[in-house]
Parts: sequence; structure tokens; C-alpha cells
Amino acid sequence: MLEQALSTILREPAALTVAGRTDAGVHASGQVAHLDVSVAAAPAEPERLVRRLARFLPPDVRVTAVTEVPAEFDARFSAIRRHYEYRITTARYGAEPLRARDTVSVPKTLDLDAMREASRGLLGLHDFAAFCRRKENATTVRELQRFDWSREGDIVTAYVSADAFCWSMVRSLVGAMIAVGEGRRTPEWTIALLQERSRSSSVLVAPAHGLSLVAVDYPPNEELAARNAATREVRTVPGGCCGD
Repeated sequence: MLEQALSTILREPAALTVAGRTDAGVHASGQVAHLDVSVAAAPAEPERLVRRLARFLPPDVRVTAVTEVPAEFDARFSAIRRHYEYRITTARYGAEPLRARDTVSVPKTLDLDAMREASRGLLGLHDFAAFCRRKENATTVRELQRFDWSREGDIVTAYVSADAFCWSMVRSLVGAMIAVGEGRRTPEWTIALLQERSRSSSVLVAPAHGLSLVAVDYPPNEELAARNAATREVRTVPGGCCGD
């Protein structure tokens, strides 16, 4: 869709590289993408593409900014951190109509203290295989840098940040925390899952529509090449490797 719009405007094929792929139904208010264009097609004022793209895209897709970046910039491999939010309502009547598309209804009392304790136990560099859907030849070692919760009235929001995420990881983390918040599981149960080396059938994946990719962080331009190389390296957990 976006590639087609860009191809039409630039009058040459456009192939996008995005910061992170999201599951069907997940929102991405902070998605970042890059594409390479020929000198002939490169717009003199990239920011003017924002208005032109709006005429080609459906109402639920918008490009909010366009800028020229160094040749070393890679939307995926240059990223140093990705930030997600997951929105839940505990109201008995469910999600309010205007927020129903991005809010999951869990009409039960959630113990946020227990959820925060469990979340803190998962921070750091670990093998998150128990929380990830298997992808051939892909590592499940990730550094979870933030995982906490807030409550405002009936709205409970998870804030999840990491250098990268594997397939369905965030939704699985949230699903596990909901089980803890409802009293069906303990914080110790979630921490023990880090010892598993394959997807755990005991972890339920939270619905997609409550999740949003809200921001992606990048290093200074002079550090882009080094970051690209580091990201491509296969990581292991200190003292062992995934699958050991």
C-alpha cells in the first residue's frame, strides 16, 4: 500500500525496510521505514511528500514525517531500542466505543503490584524462547530494558521496551502478566519461564489490537554503521546459548 503510493509519486519502484514487523491487528503509531531512491527520483524537499502521500493512502494509514538520512541508516538494523504500549480496560462495560480499536477488555480486578513484580523479574538479557513463536534460524535472546505498568481509572497500560523483539514476544509477555494480575499465576512462574528453550503452551498470547509500536530509537549518525554490524551478530546469554 505505502510502497505502491511511493512508487506512483516517485515514478520508480519503491521497496521499504521497516523498523519492525507487527502481527496482524497491531497498531504502529511510531513505525519507521526507509527506502533507497535514485538521484533522478529523489525529491528536492522530502517533507513535501507528507501531503502528497496523504492523498494516496487510506484513512487509517498516515506518514507524519519524511527526511533524508545518511546512506548507513537502516530502519531495522540501525535501531537501538523499540517501545511498545499495551492498553487494557478493566471496566465492567468493556472498552469505550471511541477506543475499542486499541483497547482490550479484561473486566476483572488486576493486581498491579504482582504484575510489576513479575515484570521486573524479566528485565535484562535473557533467552525469551518461552514467549516467542518459533522462527527458523532466529535467535530468541533479547534485552528487555523496560517493562512496567500504570493505572488511570479503569485503564491499565503496559510499557515495554527492548533492543529488539521476537515474534509475538510482547503479546506473550502481556498475556503472562494478565494471568499474574488475575491471580491465576505467580510472579515466580513467569521468571521460571526464562529457563525454557521453546515456546511455552502455558503462556496465552494477548489480543493484537491492544498493542501499539509507539517509538523507535536510533544512535547518532556517526554510530550507524557500527550499530548495523552489532545488530547482525547472533547474541547469546552470558554463560550459555539459546538451545544449550
